[in-house]
Amino acid sequence: MNTGSPLSGINLLQRVTMGFKRGLFKKKRRKLPERTREDLGILVFENTSEVIQAERILKAQGWKVRVMGPPPGIQSGCDLVIEIPLIEELHLWRLLDQEGIPPLEMVPVTAPLLKPVDLFHVKDFGDYLMVRAANMKLTVEKKSLVIVNVSGGGCPDVPYLARMMVGKPLGEAARPNTMGHTLCGYALELALQEMERQCLQ
Repeated sequence: MNTGSPLSGINLLQRVTMGFKRGLFKKKRRKLPERTREDLGILVFENTSEVIQAERILKAQGWKVRVMGPPPGIQSGCDLVIEIPLIEELHLWRLLDQEGIPPLEMVPVTAPLLKPVDLFHVKDFGDYLMVRAANMKLTVEKKSLVIVNVSGGGCPDVPYLARMMVGKPLGEAARPNTMGHTLCGYALELALQEMERQCLQ
């Protein structure tokens, strides 16, 4: 025996119908496709000097590229590669060829062994934060943001770079890429940029 209100069935039907209409006419957000590894490629160069030059040229032209460590699946070239949008491969290759530094090869990132390695390693020591880029380490005191240590590498300009940077706050320290001309100076500049991103943004 049904003891409920005679309107309960109608109310339930109305609620279901209204819910269906809301779902039917509700504006759906268009989901943008996520960038996948299949959209990326890496440019392999003979030496680190060419990588540094190529990065500067491409960034000066407004291209968003990233220097990374070579993936395990790459056996040729140097210790750095440049990650690029795969769709722009031909354009970027022509640009670098015109500048006299064509890559050895371009490799699509289509498998785990072809995934480039992040150059940065960040370690928090409580009062201090350290960023390592390739073979160079940069440490700051988190409270004051003063650079307290520069270490690593084996290039002759490392002691000079350390002397010019230690004791200076982030944002005021001399730029390694304007003082050094070695892989260590380049790696230290990358470490400084990452430290500024971690602490100042």
